[in-house]
Amino acid sequence: MEQTVSENLFGQLSVISMRGCEEFCSAVDKYLKRSRNTDRSFLVSAECPRFGTGEGKGLVHESLRGHDVYIISDPFNHGVIYCMYGKEVPMSPDDHFADLKRVIGAIAGKARRISVIMPMLYEGRQHKRSSRESLDCALMLQELHNMGVANIITFDAHDARVQNAIPLGGFDNVQATYQMIKALVKNETDISINKDDIMIVSPDEGGMHRCMYYSSVLKLDLGMFYKRRNYSVVVDGRNPIEAHEYLGRSVKGKDVIIVDDMISSGDSVIEIGKKLKERGAKRIFVFATFGLFSAGLDVFDKAYEEGSINRVYTTNLIYRVPELAVREWYIEVNMCKYISLIVDTLNRDQTISSLLSPSERIQTFIERRVADGTIRR
Repeated sequence: MEQTVSENLFGQLSVISMRGCEEFCSAVDKYLKRSRNTDRSFLVSAECPRFGTGEGKGLVHESLRGHDVYIISDPFNHGVIYCMYGKEVPMSPDDHFADLKRVIGAIAGKARRISVIMPMLYEGRQHKRSSRESLDCALMLQELHNMGVANIITFDAHDARVQNAIPLGGFDNVQATYQMIKALVKNETDISINKDDIMIVSPDEGGMHRCMYYSSVLKLDLGMFYKRRNYSVVVDGRNPIEAHEYLGRSVKGKDVIIVDDMISSGDSVIEIGKKLKERGAKRIFVFATFGLFSAGLDVFDKAYEEGSINRVYTTNLIYRVPELAVREWYIEVNMCKYISLIVDTLNRDQTISSLLSPSERIQTFIERRVADGTIRR
């Protein structure tokens, strides 16, 4: 069945995968074909070849005039390389962002609408100014907006207020709450969603908003750690953390879910896991939308062996090193179907409010699982 604009679509749907997102986009395309009952792929061939100097250009291999285009980009995929002066160079976030702009430039304004799906926001941690420094994330958003991008869709932004940089541009900050809860129930068969048995803990004050959502929809108690920093010293561009202090009810005998937007080196979350265990916590589950594991996996292997961490849940929205999949402590949360739902809904020019705030779906899921005996409450 061919798609036409008469089907109440905003425009003919086309999806472009940037380098490193091919497998993810293939899965998204599979769900789109299934939901629209067609065998025709929605993927459009595009590439960014490089010259010997490392310079590049964007190429789109078919016309996108009048199309509703969705470009999926992972700026943090260090698993792809290019050749520069005879040397193999891993792609940096700057390289990925430059390629994204090249593809938008290759479309040359012919598409009816361009939306960028960037799960982890490029320069998202450089979202505010505290001294004489750049505002990289704000500049990135403005640059894409000025190039004609109508919508920017991201997940669990480090600080969603950065969207104020483009007040007239589309910006949707999506959470993976529903998928995380489903994954927990599926993999922890003896889990109890009861405030006497489990609670939510935020690793810092900045992450309280996402933890408050978990606490509210699951009706669980909420605790928080705050980072006591040494503001007289700057190490690697930031004030070092001297200690993590806990505020909240007792965790003794309870499972604990630590919720954060990302795992970088993992030092903070492991330290918090140790402190919770010292306070008598039973099991430690970590929910992080993005698992960067920039310091390698050995630190988590050691934490798992010592019992500081029992399980780490991250999404497949960004690149994961292949070795991660075989770790006993790791669970991958698949977001491909969710992305396809967002794309399909937007292409039909319908609201995605229920996808952005899935509290009703979470409640329905929990009630169903309590009724069939999968979980206790």
